[in-house]
Amino acid sequence: MTGIDDLPIRDELRGKSPYGAPQLDVAVRLNTNENPYPLPEALVERIAERVREAARDLNRYPDRDAVELRTELARYLTRTAGHPVTVANIWAANGSNEVLQQLLQTFGGPGRTALGFEPSYSMHALIARGTGTGWLSGPRNDDFTIDVERARRTIAEHRPDVVFITSPNNPTGTAVEADTVLALYEAAQAAKPSLVVVDEAYGEFSHRASLLPLIAGRPNLVLSRTMSKAFGAAGLRLGYLAADPAVVDAVQLVRLPYHLSSVTQATALAALEHTDTLLGYVEQLKAERDRLVAELRALGYEVTDSDANFVQFGRFEDSHAVWQQILDRGVLVRDNGVPGWLRVTAGTPDENDAFLEAVRALKKEQST
Repeated sequence: MTGIDDLPIRDELRGKSPYGAPQLDVAVRLNTNENPYPLPEALVERIAERVREAARDLNRYPDRDAVELRTELARYLTRTAGHPVTVANIWAANGSNEVLQQLLQTFGGPGRTALGFEPSYSMHALIARGTGTGWLSGPRNDDFTIDVERARRTIAEHRPDVVFITSPNNPTGTAVEADTVLALYEAAQAAKPSLVVVDEAYGEFSHRASLLPLIAGRPNLVLSRTMSKAFGAAGLRLGYLAADPAVVDAVQLVRLPYHLSSVTQATALAALEHTDTLLGYVEQLKAERDRLVAELRALGYEVTDSDANFVQFGRFEDSHAVWQQILDRGVLVRDNGVPGWLRVTAGTPDENDAFLEAVRALKKEQST
């Protein structure tokens, strides 16, 4: 039987595995950082209305520039992230992964490199590979914060074309200080003019203010966001960026024609009409996230400070074995390859109770 590596694929793709998390049939799934709350019925009805309106013109191509959607995203960011932006600052695509892909297609590519501080969101390296961009792994401290001086030296030595800063970081949950972002941005511009991308997919869950105001006066700084998490719309696939208008113009050089369907735009616009309700769910999840941190620490686990909708906990001699033991108790968490650590998504109170019962039982079993 012919395998992938028997095909004439690019050398850098040989032996690699696609991104993905196991989706197993268990009672409680807390492994993919999804928002556990279904969309409210009023929003479901509004989506149906907007999609019905869009369906009347599905014989026509959608608005290729998604002007209405970008305008509403700009209003949302201006209201919630502490810095005024307009439609000219916003670009949207099919999930933040497509936003990142377009950025690397535009500013990366063959003969260019991207730098990220690992462990971090593994799609940064995968998208770099997919766009022919070289990948460099930068240093982190033992507590998963970024060592600014070591990062500066790494940037000066390798002079990357794109630098990724993830805040809050996935999978660790740690946020990045504004001063750190500014230091790395300055280092990247000193080495050579480089694009710095702040991936703020979990920004609405943070204890801290958004880093959006930092884009002012910094034409090579980009903020990436998503509607998958805070808006409970993982199935929608809508991501967006905020940046200098020149960056928005630049990514349109590589975007596919009419890349955002009329149905996607209509659904996203409906969700934005219900922002306050959806952000109310975010507040509930933040409280549940903080409860998980406190209770895991009370049980004796080491827990990384979290500004996201998930919690990294450990440390384990064999994290995969512990992952399996938790799974055997009906709860699926994430073993995403950080040695000694596991990650659990903040779910509903009942789901979190089930997880805590599982780890309590595991602790009790280990102590006998």
